[in-house]
Amino acid sequence: MFDLILYEPEIPPNTGNVMRLTANTGSRLHLIRPLGFSLDDRLLRRAGLDYREWADVEVHDSLGACLDGLQQPRLFALSTRGRHCYTEPAYRPGDAFVFGPETRGLPDSVLNGLPEEQRLFIPMFPGNRSLNLSNTVAVLTYEAWRQQDFAGAERRCAPA
Repeated sequence: MFDLILYEPEIPPNTGNVMRLTANTGSRLHLIRPLGFSLDDRLLRRAGLDYREWADVEVHDSLGACLDGLQQPRLFALSTRGRHCYTEPAYRPGDAFVFGPETRGLPDSVLNGLPEEQRLFIPMFPGNRSLNLSNTVAVLTYEAWRQQDFAGAERRCAPA
């Protein structure tokens, strides 16, 4: 349904949480090297519980290689420097979302390489730096999936 791309993730529990999220939402996870941990890290396994075996995870040497493998999907970037609220786009199956490393966010070269309307932010109270990476991934993934009426879910929400 959607491709979630963690660009150079640094903190194993965040990636483990995202693995669990992908298994529960039918999304695919792509990790861009270098990783700040080993895929055998016990904290990664602990956060992902037994969902790792059900999560569709690929590791790529670069963002370009990842996007080429996905046949150049429509790409959205999440950043505190984004220009549009994450609820504005009309998401489609096959869209991809890229998230930056926990301590420094996406580099300008990635963020500025996208059209302004595909550089997104999640609202926060003033004076705060950012949300946790795995929370950010969850917020966007569920908004995109909600727009697809939770396609493939065992149980769906009643329309408002």
